[in-house]
Amino acid sequence: MNEIVYKLAKMIDHSILHPTMTDEDLRRECLVAKKYDVASVCVKPYAVKQAVEILKGSNVLVGCVIGFPSGNSAIAVKVFEAETACNDGAVEIDMVINIGKALQGDWDYIADEIKSVTDACHHHGAIVKVIFETDYVTKEADIVKLCRICTEVGADYVKTSSGFGFVKQANGDYNYVGATIPILELMKKSVGPNVKVKAAGGVRTLDQLIAVQAAGCARSGATATVAMLEEAIKRFRK
Repeated sequence: MNEIVYKLAKMIDHSILHPTMTDEDLRRECLVAKKYDVASVCVKPYAVKQAVEILKGSNVLVGCVIGFPSGNSAIAVKVFEAETACNDGAVEIDMVINIGKALQGDWDYIADEIKSVTDACHHHGAIVKVIFETDYVTKEADIVKLCRICTEVGADYVKTSSGFGFVKQANGDYNYVGATIPILELMKKSVGPNVKVKAAGGVRTLDQLIAVQAAGCARSGATATVAMLEEAIKRFRK
């Protein structure tokens, strides 16, 4: 694997999150992550121990979602969920904020929530990625405020989406946009120097992965990992 492909692979958090996924699916997707040597897998809370076992001896980290996907759990529950994931072997935690509290501007609650989960994770040596759900939290001022809160409380990453933030479209269908370049650039310029940006939702092609990298993202969630990296191997073959 050449350097360009390696760097692209190490941007990817391979998502194994769909509600219908079985243990067999988990094993298959963990082996995909291992084969392509991506940065991490992002799994459901019950699956952390299994993922750690499957990926033992590899360089692929195990991450876990918290309060996923709607962010409605009480703060104490999110903290307990994060601590449980860390105790099970997760070293990266992707938490969804309380979206309603953000929309109503209850920033004290949001700061307490993010700080509580961040402190618990850092105590266990894990990093924290904070999911804003930018299909719901759409105002630039709110996104900037969330970035500043994450910077102040010491979160490690800000992240656009869960990939499940479905919004009713004009035709009546439910869908989501996920990460967009303008939002990613806004987040990048609104966080402090110690906070990184993760794109999530809608990054399905190699060109999209390269675009979010150019926008300043250190990580990107992905389910189309194989297609993107096989295309990268072909395109950047020496």
